[in-house]
Amino acid sequence: MTVRLDIEGHVARVTVDRPEVMNALDPAATDALENIWQRIEADRDVRAVVLTGAGDRAFCTGADMRAAGGKTGVEYWANAHPSGFGALSLRTTLDVPVIARVNGHALGGGLELMLGCDIAVAAETATFGLPEPRVGRLPMDGGMVLLQRQIGYRAAMGMLLTGRRITAATALALGLVNEVVPRDGLDAAVAHWLDDILACAPLSLRAIKQSVRRTAHLAAQEAQAMRLPAVIACLGSADGDEGVRAFREKRAPAWSGR
Repeated sequence: MTVRLDIEGHVARVTVDRPEVMNALDPAATDALENIWQRIEADRDVRAVVLTGAGDRAFCTGADMRAAGGKTGVEYWANAHPSGFGALSLRTTLDVPVIARVNGHALGGGLELMLGCDIAVAAETATFGLPEPRVGRLPMDGGMVLLQRQIGYRAAMGMLLTGRRITAATALALGLVNEVVPRDGLDAAVAHWLDDILACAPLSLRAIKQSVRRTAHLAAQEAQAMRLPAVIACLGSADGDEGVRAFREKRAPAWSGR
């Protein structure tokens, strides 16, 4: 099995399980991820996702070049997944929060995979980079179009135009990740983020993520005017009434997801 999916307590945990190649993705792993994202999208009981790599060395190091079959850059471009690297980096239909548990190197497509997540928690030993131009290729599965939208222009171009690898501490300073912790504290840090996510109304989070992801190309006023399905569902939800009622009664809300 190249990718594992475990669902428990409203949380889906997705693990790229190819440590022998530093969790690089081959076509079978990409297909497995596409199937997993579709399954999560269809499961309204899932309220958060944690994405990570197996082992201690790598989150994901991009495409498995041994499985590329000698494709040229044009051939790779022509057959690129429409949802980006790992079927996630450019995906707009996965409306639940996704946390990247960055346990090691996130390089090339691996960084693109992390850019497709909403929150990133990294071990202090993790590194990040888009080395594609150093081998005459391009970070074309999301790297070129996402990095400068998530961190400052100078910092993004500094990485894109040099292929340099940066440390977790630098990634935190640039706003590329949310938190950096010692390796043995990684699971506890992720659990803390999950607790905060699960304390929120799931329909509110779906509406927020859908709004952010699907209106990023619009001017602020145009984005605000969009009548997105998740926003409408949230505004008319039972959870909206429950949240206000729980606040007045000074108790924790009991979310139903409806």
